Amino acid sequence: MTKARKIIMFVCLLVVALGILGWWITGKWIADGLEPSADGRNDYAIVLGAKVKKDSLSLSLRYRLDAALAYANEYPHVTLILSGGQGSDEPMSEAEAMRQFLTENGIAEERLILETASTSTYENILFSKKLLPADVDAITIISSDFHLARAKKIAESLHLTPDVVAAKTPKVVEAKSNARERIALVKTLIMGK
Repeated sequence: MTKARKIIMFVCLLVVALGILGWWITGKWIADGLEPSADGRNDYAIVLGAKVKKDSLSLSLRYRLDAALAYANEYPHVTLILSGGQGSDEPMSEAEAMRQFLTENGIAEERLILETASTSTYENILFSKKLLPADVDAITIISSDFHLARAKKIAESLHLTPDVVAAKTPKVVEAKSNARERIALVKTLIMGK
C-alpha cells in the first residue's frame, strides 16, 4: 500500500471516528436535557411553539400542548407563556393556536401569556423572558424531548434557571428532528444562540 493511500485511509477513519464520537456526545447532551424534571416549583412555564398547519396543529405542537395541558392541570398555580410567532405559511401565530387549544381544553385565559413575535428557539426564550416579572429567574420549559437540551442552554445563557417538561416526539419526524437538533445544539454551544 502506498503512503498516499495510507494517509487517505487514515483520514477517512479519523473522519468516521469523529462522526461517531460527535453523534454519541450530542446524543448524551440531548438525554441530559431531560433533567431536571419540573415539579411545579416554578410559577412560570414557557411552552415552545411548533408548526401550525392550515387546518390543524402539527403533531409536534399537539404533543407539546398535551404535555402543557397535563402540567397545567397538575399545577394550577403555574402561568403559561405560549411562545411562537407566525410563519409566512401559517394561518395564525403559534402562540394563538396554543391559546385556542388550551382554553378549549379548560385552561383559564388569565393563566396564559402570549409571545407572538419569535421566529426561533433563541427568540422564544429571549422574548418570553421579557414577559416575566423582573424578580423571576427560574422557569419551566415545555417542549419536545429532543429540543430541551438546546432550549435549556439558551435559557441559561440568558440567566434563567430552567427545569423541563418533555413532550414525546412524533415517530414520523423523530429521526429527522433528532439529526437536525444535534447540529443545532452544536451551533448553540458555539454561538450561544
